[in-house]
Amino acid sequence: MEVNIREGIAEDLPQVLKLVKELAEYEKALHEVNNSVDKMEEDGFGEHPVFGFFVAEKGATIIGIALYYYRYSTWKGKRIYLEDIVVTQSERGSGIGKQLFDASIRKGKETNCTGMMWQVLDWNEPAINFYKKYGARFDNGWLNCHLDF
Repeated sequence: MEVNIREGIAEDLPQVLKLVKELAEYEKALHEVNNSVDKMEEDGFGEHPVFGFFVAEKGATIIGIALYYYRYSTWKGKRIYLEDIVVTQSERGSGIGKQLFDASIRKGKETNCTGMMWQVLDWNEPAINFYKKYGARFDNGWLNCHLDF
């Protein structure tokens, strides 16, 4: 069956959240997910949307997502930030991640971004090797900081 990559819509959010939880479980952090479909709908489709996403679907089943938002760098200008790219376990290695990644790059170019940024866990060798195929630059010397509200 053919895989279709398209922009996400609000009706996709239950399946999107399921994939987010699958990723969190893979990263041994499921207990940290406290988002909900209602909150995602408000944040992605409300009066002031803060994120967009692509889905990879087979038939009516979403098997992958790429969720992005825009950030601004005082040095580089507008950047697209790829928050998560997730392909369900059974579909990994079939090229779906590449299609989602390429769609995110196209979106950044179409919206006049100067580049794309994302993070990868240092132990996630399959993802690191995937990004290396694109010639991705891995930063040294920067620490991720978080402040929860």
